[in-house]
Amino acid sequence: MRKLSAGLAGLVLTLTACGGGTTTLAGPSATTSASASGSSGGETIVIGTANFTENITLGYVYAGLLKSKGYTVTVKPNLGSREIIFPALKSGEVDILPEYQGALMAYLDPNAKSSDGDGEAKALAAALPAELKVLPYAPAQDQTVWLVTKETAAKYNLKSMEDLVKVSKQLVYGAPPENKTRYIGVVGMKKVYGIEFKEFKPLDVGGPLGKAALKNGDVDVADGFSSDPAIADNGWIVLEDPKHLAPTENIVPLVRADKVTDKLTAAFTELNAKLTTEDLVKMNRRTDVDKEDPEDVADEWLKSMGLV
Repeated sequence: MRKLSAGLAGLVLTLTACGGGTTTLAGPSATTSASASGSSGGETIVIGTANFTENITLGYVYAGLLKSKGYTVTVKPNLGSREIIFPALKSGEVDILPEYQGALMAYLDPNAKSSDGDGEAKALAAALPAELKVLPYAPAQDQTVWLVTKETAAKYNLKSMEDLVKVSKQLVYGAPPENKTRYIGVVGMKKVYGIEFKEFKPLDVGGPLGKAALKNGDVDVADGFSSDPAIADNGWIVLEDPKHLAPTENIVPLVRADKVTDKLTAAFTELNAKLTTEDLVKMNRRTDVDKEDPEDVADEWLKSMGLV
């Protein structure tokens, strides 16, 4: 994997964003001064986020929390996929990323077996490079799910991933581009279930392109996120995953080890004790359905939880 060059200011890496347009690691960012909260201490943090709204909102949740603790925080939202941001963390261009335990573990070790939250946390602690650490994880989860419309489910008698095996060569699968080579995607579907699709269509990460493609019939099966309110709103069917291709996905801060202090750990321990899956669904509805600004949604949630 290509390692990103050192120095955010000198890096220009252009990516297609989930909502259209482009993003770069050297692009616009939101900087929050710790002095506004009444304390400084010279502690600075750069938070990066993936290219979907839930992760962007979580980035601003982290930023608001750390601002209240006296940090100077820069948010670099919408940077792209894990294949982009993980090297940026490793090289020091980003300090913190809101992560998902199971998917991160699968990225580090495609042969890793799915586990519960504690099991994933232990596996990550052993698998991560020395310069990175995970802090205590939240109860909140957002698992990868595979979606079909009611019409497709009825036409092919689909209830689970196992049912796809008999008909998958007639169907089109839509997912983010990296899922063509990710284990939790084309590779794992074939290995775990024997599923091979007629066509793979690269789309966005649980965003408007994928949802529109599923709704309009441009794809038959689409990746989704379990915390997405669009699933219930559209009556889409979540295919059962009896062989647990999708791992448990507790939200966890992935942090550069040189930034980890007792103060930082205590802040995230307090935050993650309060962050639930229900909170994710509610915040996602506000950003994805009601089109509210992720930073505003994050700030209001922090205030409602008494965290700032």
